[in-house]
Amino acid sequence: MNSGRVRVLRPEELGAGEREHWRELRAKSAAPRNPFMEPEFTDVVGRVRPRARVAVVYDGGEAAGFLPYERGPLGQGRAIGLGVSDCQGAVLRQDLVPHPRELLRACSLSSLAFDNLEAEQELFVPYAVEEHTTFVIDVGDGYEAYERALRERSPKFLKTTLAKERRLGRQVGDVRFVFDERDPAALRTLMEWKSAQYRRTGRRDRFAQEWISRLVARLAETRAPECTGTLSVLYAGSRPVAAHFGLRSGTVLACWFPAYDTEFGKYSPGLVLHLRMAEAAAAEGIGLLDMGRGPAEYKDSLKTGELPVYEGVVARPGAGAALHWLGREPARRAHGFVRERPRLASLAARTLRGAARFRRS
Repeated sequence: MNSGRVRVLRPEELGAGEREHWRELRAKSAAPRNPFMEPEFTDVVGRVRPRARVAVVYDGGEAAGFLPYERGPLGQGRAIGLGVSDCQGAVLRQDLVPHPRELLRACSLSSLAFDNLEAEQELFVPYAVEEHTTFVIDVGDGYEAYERALRERSPKFLKTTLAKERRLGRQVGDVRFVFDERDPAALRTLMEWKSAQYRRTGRRDRFAQEWISRLVARLAETRAPECTGTLSVLYAGSRPVAAHFGLRSGTVLACWFPAYDTEFGKYSPGLVLHLRMAEAAAAEGIGLLDMGRGPAEYKDSLKTGELPVYEGVVARPGAGAALHWLGREPARRAHGFVRERPRLASLAARTLRGAARFRRS
């Protein structure tokens, strides 16, 4: 479909030249090169989500911008992979500034929702309704520098975690870490642990959704230079005790699905895993680990900094935009109301955990 200078394609219809332009634009961006923003991620989403599309913006006969998205009923759009993607937005040449609503019109979209919008997305940030924090580990100066910073900021945390790692080796078996594990059985084990964690905490099990399981399985086979599926596993003896699946570019490791075997919880294997991931990433020349948005005690312990991401929606006047508002805005406001009140948030979390235990009984 064509509309003026915008052409809308399925991800698999992008030509080699267009994909290369996409990568070149990301390379020139001032933003961290998050693998969720690469054409390979959009391509894999397109294989499991038939409504995935890419708007290609042309200028002077050359592809100068890309907007990956998914199109829903009545033209309600959403960022590609919304619900699981941790970095979203358009990929544009720096001097290209299309009007957001005109871009939506060219895509036949009534609205476009995002929940992890990249901070440098000047085109869409004005439409954000909430700012969130994503937590990062900077190992650009090497792992040793990161460990020194941890000792200065939280000496007890690092000392305790390393002591637990040694105890794990003595009491269970020699500790071994694999940064890029290729064994499919290890990935299945991680997904089982993560599903159990979702159920244990009363959260929706992402891996119960077939498209997410298929997405992760396909990404595990993706080996593009700027978007490589990476399964990291911590072993004690022959047993996996913690694992993580994420995506990495040449400079960013996007932390995505971490989990551990609760049988070994007293050794804090998840924390040990993250330290070894940081060490391995630094050795690979990766300078940043992005642990994603959402508060967590382990993120506070490991982080070196924070970056903003945004949630919101761009909408054109009409029925589709109104339906989007009715479908999402009341729930979003309710969630925000709870998040801003720690006592209420704590009560909600306890209620969800109790409901999960009730369903299992």
